[in-house]
Amino acid sequence: MSLGLISQAKGCQQMSNWKPLLNSDPVDWLLERDNPSVRYFTLVDILDRIDNNSEVIETRDQIMEIGPVPKILAKQEEGGYWGRPEDFYIRSKYKGTVWQLLVLAQLGADGNDERVKKACEFIFDYSQDRQSGGFSYLGTRRRGGQHSGVLPCLTGNMVWSLIRLGHLEDPRVQRGIEWITAYQRFDDGVERKPKGWPYDGRDKCWGKHTCHMGVVKGLKALSEIPPNRRSGKVKDTISEAAEYILAHHIYKRSHDLGKLSIPAWLSFGFPLMVNTNVLEILEILSSLGYRDERMQDAVDLVISKQNRLGRWKLEQTYNGRFQVNIEREGESSRWITLNALRVLRRLYS
Repeated sequence: MSLGLISQAKGCQQMSNWKPLLNSDPVDWLLERDNPSVRYFTLVDILDRIDNNSEVIETRDQIMEIGPVPKILAKQEEGGYWGRPEDFYIRSKYKGTVWQLLVLAQLGADGNDERVKKACEFIFDYSQDRQSGGFSYLGTRRRGGQHSGVLPCLTGNMVWSLIRLGHLEDPRVQRGIEWITAYQRFDDGVERKPKGWPYDGRDKCWGKHTCHMGVVKGLKALSEIPPNRRSGKVKDTISEAAEYILAHHIYKRSHDLGKLSIPAWLSFGFPLMVNTNVLEILEILSSLGYRDERMQDAVDLVISKQNRLGRWKLEQTYNGRFQVNIEREGESSRWITLNALRVLRRLYS
C-alpha cells in the first residue's frame, strides 16, 4: 500500500486517519501489563494520555519493578558501572556501561532513580572528554574520556540517553550538544576529506563520505531537545542532518538511488546500539515534523512488514550479548510494533 506523504516544499494534504494502514489494531496487545515500558509509551505516544494520568503514573512506576529494567539494574556494581569500569565500551559489547545506559533510556527507566543517576555520573566521569565535550570510547575515571577517542556515534547516543534520563539542563550535556553542532559533518562524497581533530585518522567516521551512524545518532540526540530549547546552531544542524538523510531517501545511495546503502538497515531490531535501521530513521524524522516525499519508499517498506494482526516482528537482535535479553528474534515484537505505530501516526494523523 503506497500512500502519499506531505511534502514540506509542496504543502500537500495528509491523510486524516492512520489506522486504515494497519491490517488489524494491535493497541490492546501493546497495553498488556507484562511489558510496562511498551504499555507506558503506548499510553503516552499513541493514546495521548497526559503525564499526570493515574494509569500513566502507575505504569511508569512499574517500569522500575517489572521486566528488564530491574534485572539490568540488579547487575550494576556499586560504583554505577557494569562489569569492569574500564570495559565500559569496546571490550564489553554489549554488556558494558555505555550500552546499559543506552538500553535503560530506550526502556524508559526513571532518571531520578539513584542507580540510574550513578550510571550517568560514571559516564560523565569516565567517557566525556573534558577538553571538547564529546564522548570517548577510551577513558579513565576522574580524568574523563581521552581526547583521541571521541566518536560521533557514541557522542550522539550518550547525549540522547542523558537527555532522556533527565539531564538536559546539565552543563555537561550542553557541552555534548555543542560538540555535535560544532564537529558533526554531512559530507556526501567530497573531493577532499576533512582534516584536523576529530577527523584525522578516522576515515570510517568521516573520510570523504560521513558515516551514516554518526549523522543518525547526532540527529537523534538533537531531536530530543524540546523545540523551544533549540538554539540556532541546533536548528541548523538538524536541518543539515535531515537533508543529508533525505538525499539518501533514508536507506539508499544518494548518487545511485537504485542501490541500498547498507542492506541490514532493512531489518528492524530493538534495542538499537550503534546500529540503525529504516524504522529508527523514520522515527527521528517524523518526530521532528518531516513529511517529505523522499521518505515514501521507506514508509512503504514499514507498512509492508506488518503481519495480518497488525504486528511487526523482531528481525535483528543482540540477544545473548546483552545483560538481559529483550524479546525473541523472529517473533512478533511489541517494541517494533510500537515504533511503527509512532511513525504512521505522526505521518498520517
